[in-house]
Amino acid sequence: MSNQFGLLRTERFRPFFFTQFLGAFNDNLFKNALVVLLTFQSAQWTTLRPEILANLAAGIFILPFFLFSATAGQLADKYDKSRLARLVKVLEMGIMAVAAAGFALHSLALLLAALFLLGLHSTLFGPVKYAILPQHLQETELVGGNALVEAGTFVAILVGTLAGGLLAGAGLDPVWIAGAGFLVAALGYAVSRGIPVAPAPVPELRVNPNPFTETWRNIGFARENRTVFLSILGISWFWLYGALFLAQFPAFAKNVLGGDEAAVTLLLATFTVGIGIGSLLCERLSAKHVELGLVPFGSIGLTLFGLDLGLASMSFVPAPMPLPVGALLAQPALWRILADLVLIGIFGGLFIVPLYALVQLRSAPQQRARIIAANNILNALFMVVGALGAAALLGAGLSIPALFAVAALCNAAVALYIYGLVPEFLLRFLAWLLIHTVYRVEKRGVEHIPHEGAALVVCNHVSFVDPVILMAVSPRPIRFVMDHRIFRTPIISFIFRHSRAIPIAPAKEDPAMMERAFAEVAKALDAGELVGIFPEGRITDNGELYPFRPGVTRILDKNPVPVIPLALQGLWGSFFSRKDGPAMTRPFRRGLLSTIAVVGAPPVAAAEATPERLQAIVQDLRGDWK
Repeated sequence: MSNQFGLLRTERFRPFFFTQFLGAFNDNLFKNALVVLLTFQSAQWTTLRPEILANLAAGIFILPFFLFSATAGQLADKYDKSRLARLVKVLEMGIMAVAAAGFALHSLALLLAALFLLGLHSTLFGPVKYAILPQHLQETELVGGNALVEAGTFVAILVGTLAGGLLAGAGLDPVWIAGAGFLVAALGYAVSRGIPVAPAPVPELRVNPNPFTETWRNIGFARENRTVFLSILGISWFWLYGALFLAQFPAFAKNVLGGDEAAVTLLLATFTVGIGIGSLLCERLSAKHVELGLVPFGSIGLTLFGLDLGLASMSFVPAPMPLPVGALLAQPALWRILADLVLIGIFGGLFIVPLYALVQLRSAPQQRARIIAANNILNALFMVVGALGAAALLGAGLSIPALFAVAALCNAAVALYIYGLVPEFLLRFLAWLLIHTVYRVEKRGVEHIPHEGAALVVCNHVSFVDPVILMAVSPRPIRFVMDHRIFRTPIISFIFRHSRAIPIAPAKEDPAMMERAFAEVAKALDAGELVGIFPEGRITDNGELYPFRPGVTRILDKNPVPVIPLALQGLWGSFFSRKDGPAMTRPFRRGLLSTIAVVGAPPVAAAEATPERLQAIVQDLRGDWK
């Protein structure tokens, strides 16, 4: 497919996409319609105050995520996910029947029960929604698929919220709300019948009905892979951050901006458009691969524009009377606030989509749905904690603009904490910046780099940034064996140290360091890691390959793993190469965004991977383009 939108023409993605879109739409249609009715007609239903009812409704909807996510994850690992999707749609139609009875009988208890069941519906569909994508999409489609799902979900939330508000305020018999919901659910069921079979990865799984022990077990599955677990924490933080902003929109529109009810819709629509743009940009910026470098980029934007939103809002002077949207838009100061919201949404999309794709890609297939369930539980927990924290700060006298600024600063602290624990995010960000600001990288054959399992990567050595470029095109971290002197180079030293590069010295200079390096390489390969070496043992000073040294043979004698030959093209003559003298002494000698390439060949078996053969392959890959 030429781009992510091509997925919408495929039978393996389109039915699923519209099934989840209609489900998210229906959830928000009913939820918002109910909240609007209870807010403006509360006296007809109960003696509770509207603000209490609104928070009660939110709590009831989110409660099933805590109670049933663990069970939902088990079901999605045990049964065919396409069948589960259809059953969830049948449940959704039944829920709308309960809602219709609640409206007809004027029963608040039945309506809240329907809301609880809708939360259950979303809980059951959550693990199916994200665990099914890796079964139906290729790795190069995973980012695009997640981008469409995230963009579609937020659009569904927006449109469903608007539709619910319109239905509630139309003056019709509220039974029509449930009727509309039933029709949407029925349409969702019809669409879901087209979802292809997604076989159960663990059909023999015995379902543990205890939500508490199973929740802890699912979190344990997620914790087995440190990067996956911290990605889940990052996703959960995003939902806390986003939910905190969204929850303030009604009061923010009224009390800070001086707008009417339509201003809330304007804010929500602006934020949603940003999320959609950011999500859809991910595929283009990541070249159809799971690019972790976008995550720090996203967190930087979330912090900067969240902080600016707070500052811009503090200086905004509201009118004494609520203004319609047209009058609000006539105020130049509002456009800065709207720009901040769009940019928060855009950078939020850049932050969240790669994290979801990473969790899907690196989770064990046999446990993927349960890990997604753990993610959903933590998402819900973080949102509740965020809501309580926001309520406490606002109750203590903090203004909404100040709350936005505090949240943005907390976002920066959380980001630094996570990137400190998993340097891979920051390293990929630096690598991504390099290949998007200094170079334009063409990739051919890099799909031969394995996504899992031990392997040795060999490549020609042209410049000081060769490892960074290879890191940028690799689907997983590479531990490079590097000359110990490069660890003294500013900035580059930081990158290599945090990528757990292995320093090495010649035997005549430091035999102990050389032995430690080979021991560390063996340890890394034993652990299933990807190790990269430059068999020439030096950076070229004439643009040509130097003879490959026998160190590769020693490595393979100890660990007979597949060898992935790669070649760098176009770096000779760049700022980081040694053409015409020392490297990094003549900036912009080639200009910005000069084209380079990384070319790969199929794996070579260890028994056949002699230095001479590997050099011949790399030489052939590089060709005449230095």
